[in-house]
Amino acid sequence: MSLFLARISFLLAILACQPSPLFAQGSLTPPGPPAPTMKSLDQIEARTPISAVPYTITSPGSYYLTGNLQVSLGTAITIVANGVTLDLNGFTLSSSDHTNSGAGIQLGTSDRIQNVTILNGFITGPIGYTGGFSNTGFGNGISYGAVVPNNVRVAGVSVSSCLSSGIYIGNGVVESCTVAKVGGYGIVATGVYRCQALECGDIAIYANTVSDCYAFCQGDGDGVNADMVNNCYAVCAGGGNGITATSATNCRGQSFGGDGVHASVVTGCYGFSTIGYGLFADTAGNSRGESVNAAGVRAGSASNCYGQSFVGAGLDAIVAACCYGHSTSINGSGLGLFADTAINCFGQSANGGGLQTVTAENCYGQGEGYGDGLNAHIAIGCWGFSSLGTGLDAYIASACDASGVNTTYHYSMPP
Repeated sequence: MSLFLARISFLLAILACQPSPLFAQGSLTPPGPPAPTMKSLDQIEARTPISAVPYTITSPGSYYLTGNLQVSLGTAITIVANGVTLDLNGFTLSSSDHTNSGAGIQLGTSDRIQNVTILNGFITGPIGYTGGFSNTGFGNGISYGAVVPNNVRVAGVSVSSCLSSGIYIGNGVVESCTVAKVGGYGIVATGVYRCQALECGDIAIYANTVSDCYAFCQGDGDGVNADMVNNCYAVCAGGGNGITATSATNCRGQSFGGDGVHASVVTGCYGFSTIGYGLFADTAGNSRGESVNAAGVRAGSASNCYGQSFVGAGLDAIVAACCYGHSTSINGSGLGLFADTAINCFGQSANGGGLQTVTAENCYGQGEGYGDGLNAHIAIGCWGFSSLGTGLDAYIASACDASGVNTTYHYSMPP
């Protein structure tokens, strides 16, 4: 027992020699009132206010409007420096210029400028307008001087009631903008995204790439004219095309004088026209075209397409595969489907021939008038029907059937 007590005493002595973890505390009284720790906007981004126009920006930096500003003559804001950000700050630049001699914002005069961003506001002429554009106000909403600028971005800006163009920047990007009631071009840029251009006297949107936009041209220009057009809807009320493109994907085009959609490659599109082709393409896939007076679809190669016409051919192609053409012509001149080569196709006409082709394979033609149901030089595995004409009229027919057959040579045919 005495040995145990000795060990306990030894341990307590060691613990008593350890330094204490507790220290004396300082004063709890704060040294002074709280002070701000956040930086001001000017410390983060020094900005220059614009409170009167006309105004010329001659130095790089960030500028902003302090309120709604109006000019009675000429250009409101001229930018002659590189590296400028102009924030309209939700306000409006307007003009009552009866000569339409200026722009809301002009990029440069005689020299090329670059790296300019214009944001968030409105540019407009008077509210009243005649013929789709203002008699007074700006000549252009946003435009450039003698030389095309580089690397310009315009976002969140609405332009309306200008005599000529709305947003005309050339080399740059326009995003989430609206142009309405201008006498010339609506938007001209390298890329145009998520924009609207309405009631334009000339091409509503003209760019290299256009995506997710709506355009309406009330003159003879196109609704959209671009190399690449995606997910757009465009209308031309005059003689232009709804959409003119190198490649159009998931688009809808409508025209009252030209073609609904006119492109080299069309995928997943719909086109309608009262005068021209509903859809015109070198290659068309998974698309639909309708026309009142011409072919619904006119293509070099058509695959999985539907064409309808009230006067002409429903679908007119060099090669048609898995397509359907329908014509409702009342004078008997409209073919349902017309092609050099038709594979797995169906052609139907209310009063004319159902399907006419050089070579038909696994096709069905139906004519409701005096035209042939299916007319071909070579028909393989086909079926034709006509209420008043010949069901199938072919030079060579193999494994075919029809309600009325006229062939020179036939093989594997029913008696």
